Amino acid sequence: MNIEDILEPNAVMANLHATSKKQLLQELSKAAATVFESDSRQIFDILVERERLGSTGVGSGLAIPHGKLPQLSSLRGMFARLEKPVDFDAIDDQPVDLVFLLLAPEGAGADHLKALARVSRIMRDRAFCDKLRGSDSPDAIYALLIEAGVSVGENLRAAS
Repeated sequence: MNIEDILEPNAVMANLHATSKKQLLQELSKAAATVFESDSRQIFDILVERERLGSTGVGSGLAIPHGKLPQLSSLRGMFARLEKPVDFDAIDDQPVDLVFLLLAPEGAGADHLKALARVSRIMRDRAFCDKLRGSDSPDAIYALLIEAGVSVGENLRAAS
């Protein structure tokens, strides 16, 4: 699975405005509802429920909110670079400015976990995250994400 399998160009936002974690999840839910042709309230509720289990703020300014949306037929992703970082209750107590939303169909099982692992591996690279932070264009961000997703896949295949 490559990032381009779950992320479409219209699912990338370069300057999302949010002032809190709740507002960020609301804005992501609205955008995801439009792109994935789903209900924004349902997406928001799924994300909030997941956050109650523990923050999806994984550190270094990154959050990977995720959940299962029954009506989806495949894994879907959305990426947002925020105008300004927001407090997200991240594990390192640092504010978040890069967000990769991941929604999976109800029966996704291991594929959901593989996608989370793939996104996490890509976003672990500080230099790569700096490039994302320096990009103001959704198209440029999309290209960076796709390129990184493919190179991670190639590195994993070469290591096997």
